[in-house]
Amino acid sequence: MPEFQNPNLQAQGPAGGGGGGGDFRSMLAIAFLGVAIFLGYQYFQKPKTNEPVAPPQIQQQSSSSSAPQSGAPTGSSASSSPPGAAATPAIGAVSETETTVENPNFRIVFTNRGAQVKHWILKHYYQSDGKTPLDMVQAQAAARFGLPLSVFTYDDALTDQLNQALYQASATGTVNAPNAITFHYQQNGVDVVKTFRFDSSYVVTAELQVHRNGPPVRALLAWPAGLGDMEEFQGKSSIPGLSRTPSMFAWSAAGKQDTEAAAKVSNNNTLDGDYQYAATADLYFAAAFLPDVPQRSTVVTLHRTIDLPTDLTNPSSEKKPADVLGIAVGDTSGFTRTRLYAGPKQMELLAAIRSIGDDGKQNGPSLEPLIQFGWLTVIAKPLFLGLRLLYEHGIPNWGWDIIILTVLFNMLMLPTRLMMMRSSLKMMRIQPKVEAIKRKYANLKATDPKRTEMNTEMMALYKQEGVNMYGGCLPVLIQMPLFFAYFRVLQNTVELRQAHWVWLSDLSAPDPLHILPIIIIASMFLTQFITPSPGMDPAQRRMMAIMMPVIFGFTLWHYASGLALYWCTGNLINLIIQVSINQSHIGKEMHAIAAKRAAKRAGKNPTTLQGRR
Repeated sequence: MPEFQNPNLQAQGPAGGGGGGGDFRSMLAIAFLGVAIFLGYQYFQKPKTNEPVAPPQIQQQSSSSSAPQSGAPTGSSASSSPPGAAATPAIGAVSETETTVENPNFRIVFTNRGAQVKHWILKHYYQSDGKTPLDMVQAQAAARFGLPLSVFTYDDALTDQLNQALYQASATGTVNAPNAITFHYQQNGVDVVKTFRFDSSYVVTAELQVHRNGPPVRALLAWPAGLGDMEEFQGKSSIPGLSRTPSMFAWSAAGKQDTEAAAKVSNNNTLDGDYQYAATADLYFAAAFLPDVPQRSTVVTLHRTIDLPTDLTNPSSEKKPADVLGIAVGDTSGFTRTRLYAGPKQMELLAAIRSIGDDGKQNGPSLEPLIQFGWLTVIAKPLFLGLRLLYEHGIPNWGWDIIILTVLFNMLMLPTRLMMMRSSLKMMRIQPKVEAIKRKYANLKATDPKRTEMNTEMMALYKQEGVNMYGGCLPVLIQMPLFFAYFRVLQNTVELRQAHWVWLSDLSAPDPLHILPIIIIASMFLTQFITPSPGMDPAQRRMMAIMMPVIFGFTLWHYASGLALYWCTGNLINLIIQVSINQSHIGKEMHAIAAKRAAKRAGKNPTTLQGRR
């Protein structure tokens, strides 16, 4: 229930003196402690990684006779070529050509220069303008660090040669899937064959073989530089709080799946082991390699940076480095065969793509963990599944589905709200007894051991009257995890990216007209204004009635409008419920107690007391 527990409902707690608010302070402390723990966990969480082996650059100094299975790259120079190697017929092309592969999901444009991908267009997804199809190739990063499906080796000169050579393509023009294309290059003892196979899915099967003067070279296929959703590099404003830049390196090794944030990923770090998949991902898209033989897989993490202005609307503003992640995957045997998924982090798609298991079949871990709900998965995933159920079998609009689900949650939470009201009323009724106990011990110092007797007496009073002083905290304990779960869902599910609702064109972006934050501020203020608060100091009440709505309203001003829609819906429901409660027996009694105490604080005695003078 998206109400941050109305502070005006709280009566005094067991400790402290004065105008009350102890229960409220306890509730507020619990709420802010929960927020602090959540944010601290997100910041300090450090996934454990497999201990990387030493980068094989050192091994390049060894003799060219080393066995490729040892993990050392084969790299003898051209001068050591065996007799007759130079006489091998050259295979290549005289000019650059393009080959376009299409299926219902993508359109991939290959260039025969390096047999690499120039464009990887996703037909069902668009850039922030809602019109331009999304290209998984990030143009600015690719221009500096390389194109997808380029070759990575431990010999820089050889890498440059393989990625700049003109390959002979088995097909040019447009090719429709299912199909396959092969690129072949042979020159001066270097022989390279790349083969790519396509079906109707997002998955591409890739094969790579590189030989130099006979022996195989340890070569890897690379996705070297980010993803196309990184619009910051195009000079476009990013969404505050929802950066599009690659956020993680993810993998499954020996059945254990884990992730690492971009800032903690090393550059050119070689990891050998049983890698069932390795991926780079941002919030909504991923590029994941799934080797055919995990036991012989080798992974190289690539971490570069591009300086971006801190204010994207002002190119001359101070520049700071932005992370650009990439990966390269290969086979230590010298023959690499891997599947590559490059597409949206859509739950059912990722769940259906499984890595190779121990028996050599596709029954290993799936790619679903690329969707990062964190420790809130137990709440966030069912929440998303509930929204998707409404979308598929109810109203096919994510905005209305958020509203419907929020209404259902609030109806389920209504008993806890009524319980909170009854608890607050009981606290109000026994307030004179609570104040009497406090006056009894008022002269004691805070360090006096007898102060514990006051707390004991207070607890005994609560028990005798059947009052749970923390009864008002239960809704908060339920609301805050739900709030953060909604945040995770909106932040990590591609289905809500560019989802429309009324005037909102993207539920994962802030409200462009700022209507929802304004409604949030107004509805929270009205709810607190009409809620009785006999146990709270008037100045404290005014401060909380203004500060809490302003804090939450302006916070959600810059975050996903879908999150603001959820909070706004809950606030309006709470306002309606509070109006109804005010007309009930409980509400009228609470207002009567509040009015009586307000008059007493103002120095006005009730009429019935004036007759005693």
